[in-house]
Amino acid sequence: MKIGKLALTAVALGLTTTACGLSGGGDAGGETAMAGSCRVAKENVGPGPLKGEVKGEITFQTTSLKNEFAEVFDPIIADFQREHPGVTVKWVDDPGDSEFTPRLLANAAACTLPDVVNLNEPTAIALAKAGYLLDLDTKVPDTGKQFVPSMWSRTTFGGTSHTAMPWYGGFNVLAVNTDLMKAAGLDPANPPKDVFELFDTADKIAKVSGGKYHASVANPTERLKTDWQSLGVKFFGPDGKTLAFAADPIALKWVTRMAELYKAGALAKDTLSAEPTELSNRFAAGKLVFGDRNASFLRYVKDNAPTLYPKLGVSAAVEAKAFDVWEGQYISVSATSKNAAAAAAFATFVTNAESQLRFVKHPKVAIFPSAADALKDPFFTSQTGSDPLSVARRLGAEQAQSDPVATEEAIATRKAENAVWGAAVMKAVAAEVQLAMQGKKTPEQALKDAEKKANELVAAGG
Repeated sequence: MKIGKLALTAVALGLTTTACGLSGGGDAGGETAMAGSCRVAKENVGPGPLKGEVKGEITFQTTSLKNEFAEVFDPIIADFQREHPGVTVKWVDDPGDSEFTPRLLANAAACTLPDVVNLNEPTAIALAKAGYLLDLDTKVPDTGKQFVPSMWSRTTFGGTSHTAMPWYGGFNVLAVNTDLMKAAGLDPANPPKDVFELFDTADKIAKVSGGKYHASVANPTERLKTDWQSLGVKFFGPDGKTLAFAADPIALKWVTRMAELYKAGALAKDTLSAEPTELSNRFAAGKLVFGDRNASFLRYVKDNAPTLYPKLGVSAAVEAKAFDVWEGQYISVSATSKNAAAAAAFATFVTNAESQLRFVKHPKVAIFPSAADALKDPFFTSQTGSDPLSVARRLGAEQAQSDPVATEEAIATRKAENAVWGAAVMKAVAAEVQLAMQGKKTPEQALKDAEKKANELVAAGG
């Protein structure tokens, strides 16, 4: 289940422009139109709501869920089919590997995109831009009513129209080893509230610990984009297309502080190029003060370090003031669906409050729903005590319901940042930051070189 760092690369793929035959969609003998490179029923892309009957066979594709969560989704599918006896839902699962985005884009170009498909944000952006996702505002105009407004406002991946429904995700929280905080002379009840406070805390920890434990791992890859977005770093220049973060004083301050912390031993020096699992392993072993910021990390600690789990402190993440504290998965309806009315009905059903609660209450997950009524359930609102997962659920619900609806400008900016900041760009920028941390380049030069390489990658990808 992919609920951690969900920013898979938005791969620019050359899509065929040859019209394809209908892929599970529309009446081939009636009026047709184009969705991407596929000829589809005009009903799917023209003006006005869908009017077709809710019947026929549809394919529902999730991402890495079927092996562990059949007990959740089989009943949901069965209930939907009982309500709509003319519909058959075929459930398939994608592994969600590094080829996820190009695979889905290739399916779309071949007119074989699943009718109802679970997407991450970069893939949703790419498919919406190419015209393969149903315009929900036009075709299913009441779709957004069931979702938390701040989440619904952010799913305009194709421009101004909604082409995806927010589904489930992980709210960011700050997990703290309270014993280590106390050992460092710090108050676990007063954790850092922003990124630079976190850096200052790391410095204090290093001065006391003598290298026996650290604030966190040194590798900047996992935190770089999130920190910059939280701090309000401007990724783009005036044209809104060319990356120009090297000129931002906040970005420079961030790289400078990372380099200072690394030099001072405030970040574990042997983890500069560590895999993401190293943070989890070291935290579980009692070697790090701060854990991964996704709430699902708490489940990992509970399962793998049961004696540490009760000692965890949980607070709002340092990036809680960021534009988007919800890292989510989405549900979209293919514009090439032969049975678009059935697909839209099922997508709405699987994302409603009752269906989402079935999933989020499963003991193997620590995730949060997007349906407004689901977050009002006692499972979230009546959480009491200091159990870390209970605290995280309460904080997550509070964050979701208090988070303001983003402006169109903010949505457009964040969408552009996430679309361009794929794995290749992240790797290139992180590599330059690592050189600055090692003292092989000044922070200023590292940022300039990072910006240059990132723009080259963006240009090469189209």
